[in-house]
Amino acid sequence: MMQSSEIRKRFLEFFKGKNHAIIPSASLLPENYPIPDKGSLFTTAGMQPLIPYLLGEKHSEGVRLVSVQKCIRTGDIEDVGDNRHLTFFEMLGNWSLGDYFKKESIAWSLEFLTDTEKGLGLDPKRLFVTVFKGEDGIPRDDESIKHWKENFGKFNIAVEVAGEDEIIKGDVRIVPLGKEDNFWIAGTTGPCGGDTEIFYDVIGEEKGGKVEGSFQTLVKSGRIIEIWNNVFMEFNKKADGTYEKLSKPNVDTGMGLERTTVVMQEKNNVYETDLFTSLMKEDTKENRIVADHIKAAVFILSEGVEPSNTGSGYVLRRLIRRAVRYGADFSLAEKVIELYKDAYPELLKNKERILENLKLEEERFKLTLEKGLKELRRKFEWIRTLSGTIKDPIDGKWCFDLYQTHGFPLEMIFEELEVLAKIFKYDLKINKENISKEFDEEMKRHQELSRTASAGMFKGGLAGTSEVETRYHTATHLLRQALEEVLGEEIIQKGSNINTERLRFDFSFSRKLTDEEKQKVETLVNQKISESLPVQKVVMTKEEAEKTGAVHSFSDKYGDEISIYFIGDTLETAWSKEFCGGPHVINTKEVGKFKITKEEPSSAGVRRIRAMVE
Repeated sequence: MMQSSEIRKRFLEFFKGKNHAIIPSASLLPENYPIPDKGSLFTTAGMQPLIPYLLGEKHSEGVRLVSVQKCIRTGDIEDVGDNRHLTFFEMLGNWSLGDYFKKESIAWSLEFLTDTEKGLGLDPKRLFVTVFKGEDGIPRDDESIKHWKENFGKFNIAVEVAGEDEIIKGDVRIVPLGKEDNFWIAGTTGPCGGDTEIFYDVIGEEKGGKVEGSFQTLVKSGRIIEIWNNVFMEFNKKADGTYEKLSKPNVDTGMGLERTTVVMQEKNNVYETDLFTSLMKEDTKENRIVADHIKAAVFILSEGVEPSNTGSGYVLRRLIRRAVRYGADFSLAEKVIELYKDAYPELLKNKERILENLKLEEERFKLTLEKGLKELRRKFEWIRTLSGTIKDPIDGKWCFDLYQTHGFPLEMIFEELEVLAKIFKYDLKINKENISKEFDEEMKRHQELSRTASAGMFKGGLAGTSEVETRYHTATHLLRQALEEVLGEEIIQKGSNINTERLRFDFSFSRKLTDEEKQKVETLVNQKISESLPVQKVVMTKEEAEKTGAVHSFSDKYGDEISIYFIGDTLETAWSKEFCGGPHVINTKEVGKFKITKEEPSSAGVRRIRAMVE
């Protein structure tokens, strides 16, 4: 039985052998790329960090890349615990940036899946594929069909293409599907193209008989599952809705480690694989939720995020608190770190901070739960006072509000009310069926709003634009410049994080700051705030921007047009100027009083400052 760690290793080594450069996983917290993920809270797909390069920027490692990317998806948190949904997952991916195309991509995909020594050793007779059938003026992908037939032929497997009925039977192994299933585009215009998806028969003919029937039915039944997707970006969709061929098409592939591990270990779902068995004493829905949420929380905490009421910090807080509600034992976090430490050494490096934050958030939540219980008891006393005069004293909306505010799931509300009714010998009459229906409707409405907001951010919106966060954005620029003036120009920004409660700033420096140095930095920031300096923005080409002397630690991830925010009367005389997407205050006087609350090590050679504004 192949372990998940071996799958990771083989994937990277296989494509390294095909002259791909192995690149490390990008952060779970994406930079503000040009499109389409500006402002997204987390990295949600393997290709997301590579969007600028798929859109034409040159990558420092060349035109052939391979990686294992850590990802977080939060749109279906409430569904975690079933056989499909996860919060944290890993994507195996290889890319061609204007180099090889369909012929090599398809050949190497089949080779990796079937090679017993260097790949996964899967039976080629259990593989099926889909291709783009052609729509909207774009022809069917006959080139991919040709290459699939050639490569299956190497195993003496005759291959036919399904007709319009999409029925798999006999030699039919290729199914053409439309744009909804087999076409990829970021947004409404830009680079795009059809894809080919690879499916695996998880049962096999010996146990399940021949694979026959409607393709969609076979997928829904779980007889065949998707294990790999190769996107061929060969067109550019223009504003008028027409498509033109790209001069240098790209290949973007993705294979989920968790799903692949299910196949390789012949399990029914990911919770039965080595990625979860060490994290659960027994396989129950509650234990699945706890294991998933603690795993995701550990990875998010390792990025320096802390629980808060906004942005990624809010998602983290929600995951930890859901885990607590389902009986989390936070020693589980140490098991997560042990499981992933070789693939992601940053977990071990940040272990102390991860465990500390989990403990603190658990303590905060217990206080919140106490408040929720008080609210529930007040409601019960109100019901008793009514003495049955109101038909439905509790509705789903009230229960959902209690859930949102204090973390009480519906089943806990019902249980607590029943306990109170027994204690006070009160005949409690509530319509659980109606309440549950109304609660679910509120939940769906909330999820839809969350998904809409997430989609908006992914397409180009900005996260963290509240008044207080905007003040913190500007305070971060002031802090960076003050550190440079006090400590020297060798300090380099290594990261930052902002929420409504504080800012956090990481920078390269070899030692602890003295009390005098911290005081100088704090005084200098407050001096610039008191000077009421204007905060201004200019937009120019990347080449022009780099000549201004503006700080741009992450310039390799910006597009052709750069926004520079500068603090001062002119760009030339500005006290501070940086490449930045904003937002910022109009004048430094809006920032408020600045105070450093803590200075500490973040990692080797990196210091961390926490500060707040009043």
